[in-house]
Amino acid sequence: MLIGVATSDDVGVYVLNEEMALVLTTDFFTPIVDDPYAFGQIAVANALSDLYAKGVEPLVALNLVGFPAKRLPLRLLSEILRGGSDKAREAGVVILGGHTVDDLEPKYGLAVLGLARPAEIIPNSGARPGDHLILTKPLGLGIITTGIKRERVSPEIEAEAIRVMTTLNRAAARAMRQIGVHAATDVTGYGLLGHLRNLLVASGVSATIWLSRVPVLTGTWELVAERIVPGGTLANHAYLAPFVDWAPDVSEDAQLVLCDAQTSGGVLIAVASERTEALCEALRENGALAASVIGEITAGAEGRVRVLP
Repeated sequence: MLIGVATSDDVGVYVLNEEMALVLTTDFFTPIVDDPYAFGQIAVANALSDLYAKGVEPLVALNLVGFPAKRLPLRLLSEILRGGSDKAREAGVVILGGHTVDDLEPKYGLAVLGLARPAEIIPNSGARPGDHLILTKPLGLGIITTGIKRERVSPEIEAEAIRVMTTLNRAAARAMRQIGVHAATDVTGYGLLGHLRNLLVASGVSATIWLSRVPVLTGTWELVAERIVPGGTLANHAYLAPFVDWAPDVSEDAQLVLCDAQTSGGVLIAVASERTEALCEALRENGALAASVIGEITAGAEGRVRVLP
């Protein structure tokens, strides 16, 4: 075992030999949008993201499905699976089959397998003082999807959130392999600061985040001002309180955005400062939604984060 649960990384890695390792992950969840086809796409993009965050191309997958067949029409399940299949095809991933159970509410996701050379897999444990932190998608997805559920989001903002969530993190994987980076993780349920903390603890370092440089989806600030915030975001904020040093002029609204529980969020990358410009250029060339330098790795208390305006 090269990567397991000890470092809270995104995948498990089992080494077959010096040239090949199995890279595995799984993820599934309940619908966060009304459109079943879009839900299927989001679930697959989210499940594949763990491998992309390691610089690994996913190869094959199995569907994981829960569905209330006696309460909802099967055509909805068909649309979910069609969305997932189309997104997997876009990624070049073959879905070999899967398993379905009768459940009280719909759930969908994948178990995913990729192959990679052990030395080329990007862990979350290699960040070094002086590294820059790069983020490849804007924040706010948890807040906006909560706004969708409460019917407080315009069709335009909903469509943009779906576009972000259905965008594969393949661009980040390709750019990282091209330039070379020290550490990476994808940003999902623990929010930006939660996943950053895991990376910092695994690497034995600390970090500074510059709030004004963090990309945020249109509509997020208005919703958080009305306290339209998911429970997961509030839980992240409470959990992270002992580990984050907030500058006095970083508002509670901003704190919640940085802790917002994402679905199919971007990749957070630690890269040597002399490679930052090249990585950002490679991200843009490969079609990443963002290439934002949002902070830096520092020496200091393991796992601590300082947030400045």
